Amino acid sequence: MRVAILGTRGYPYVYSGYETLVKELAERLVAKGVSVTVYCHKSLFTDRPKMKNGIVLVYIPTVETKSLSQLIHSFFSMTHACLSDADVILMVNSANGPFGLISRFFAKPTAINVDGMEWLRPKWKGLGAKYFKWASRQATKWYDQIINDSDEMRRVYLDLFDKDSEVIAYGANIRFSKKEQLIKKWNLNKDDYYLVVGRLIPDNNADLIIEGFLSTNSERKLVIVGDVPYQDEYADRLKSLTDTRLVFTGYVNDQAELAELYHNAYAYFHGHEYGGTNPTMLKAMAYGSAILALDTVFNREMLQNGQYGLFFDKNSKSVSEIVNNAENGDVQIEKLKENSREGLGQRYDWDVVTEQYLSVFEKLLGNSPDSNE
Repeated sequence: MRVAILGTRGYPYVYSGYETLVKELAERLVAKGVSVTVYCHKSLFTDRPKMKNGIVLVYIPTVETKSLSQLIHSFFSMTHACLSDADVILMVNSANGPFGLISRFFAKPTAINVDGMEWLRPKWKGLGAKYFKWASRQATKWYDQIINDSDEMRRVYLDLFDKDSEVIAYGANIRFSKKEQLIKKWNLNKDDYYLVVGRLIPDNNADLIIEGFLSTNSERKLVIVGDVPYQDEYADRLKSLTDTRLVFTGYVNDQAELAELYHNAYAYFHGHEYGGTNPTMLKAMAYGSAILALDTVFNREMLQNGQYGLFFDKNSKSVSEIVNNAENGDVQIEKLKENSREGLGQRYDWDVVTEQYLSVFEKLLGNSPDSNE
């Protein structure tokens, strides 16, 4: 079987959830004897080997604009893949929904992982939001198989677009602390800080987490990992706060350092609001964090309605209350840490995820017993 994967920055460019999916999935598919081709943004790679770790790499140029570079890249990648010997194509990102028309024209079996409700994110106001919703609807019309990463996102697509989908979550790799001293870089000690990880954008709600935390008497610090790669009023406002308990690390690209920040935090705050299975939350679970999450249907699904984490409402007062409860010993933080990794189960195991994708590909090619039903 020959599989082409497109719609991301490429391999091994691990930057976001989608790139992590491509890395983990492609490497495992190759290990199973599948021929895998990954399409890469040419400008992001100075070294451009034709193959790495058994994965064939195709470098496609694009027009470098903030809004259109990914779409243009995906258009050319889809055209190239449809003219290649690929048996099946995996596209990611619902923004690429309209390009299913190309694979439909060439009769190439194609699946798309559509991710979350991008049209609701504050950063896509106006035309951007309208495009994402339209593109997501187009995906349901042209692609042979829609893949969502959570049961709740499956319900969203059923309700909004009257389209069912295959549910395949993301995976996570369990890890334990190896080098605690790495957090000394920020003058931190084990259990003396809360942690927030994510881009400094409104829908991750770092502002209300910071506001709620600062209104408490906690002597711990709040470490905020992340930034935005452009000038932004929201991010600048947060970074201008001068309370001594706040530590803004910016991006942490060293994965060992990032892992130790998770491992040694007293608790991890997850304020992400939109979408299905969140890779940052999965990492927190895999690294044994005590998780304090915004109360959304998506976060409840991942944490199994509070079995593997606690929830706060979307206001700073609720954040203050959950911090005070933790500080007063009312919340069993240590128990959450002990049980966190158990929440991954098989659903968030990369090997299981790979088998699920392989099953989808086989059905698309008519090689599965289920394909004739």
